[in-house]
Amino acid sequence: MNTIIIGIAGGTGSGKTTLTQRLREHFGQNEVSVINHDSYYKAHDELPYEERCKLNYDHPDSFDTPLLVEHLQQLRAGHPVDVPVYDYTIHNRSKETVRVLPAPVIIVEGILIFASPELCEMMDLKVFVDTDADVRILRRIVRDVKKRGRTLDSVATQYLTTVKPMHEQFVEPSKRKADLIVPEGGQNLVALDMLTKWVANHLQA
Repeated sequence: MNTIIIGIAGGTGSGKTTLTQRLREHFGQNEVSVINHDSYYKAHDELPYEERCKLNYDHPDSFDTPLLVEHLQQLRAGHPVDVPVYDYTIHNRSKETVRVLPAPVIIVEGILIFASPELCEMMDLKVFVDTDADVRILRRIVRDVKKRGRTLDSVATQYLTTVKPMHEQFVEPSKRKADLIVPEGGQNLVALDMLTKWVANHLQA
């Protein structure tokens, strides 16, 4: 199997997941497998919940990126991998894993994937989703409160203390490593059409 790896990066709430889902829906699960960098947040069983809440989850060091690199190597070699499951409500890994199968197209999604030289070297195409900061924070508030059981105050505090500074320090500069910059993510139908044609050409090769 001639596997290609596509990286989709961008700030929190930029529309990375929507773009990824559109591509997967277009080609189907047999052709596209997805791995989210968030799944590789480091486990912190040694810390109580109160201390885990204070950690900086927007710094590259908060991820077990070497494990992600190893898993991508396994997938490219045609082997399935068991991806960790991260529980946002407890700020820690759960005891579960999710099996991801090899596919002709592997999409890696995350805010900081372009901050890792090792990950960048593995990617055949690097896409950065570029969305206005006001739109991103509003999306993050809705997502974290409704889907992740967070309070509005905790989301606002985290955004101001770590998310925004880390975006400016790591995420925004990583945009320079992108092969393609997509404004508005999955809502950009022209860019989506370009990406689907690029992937289709690979699948037909």
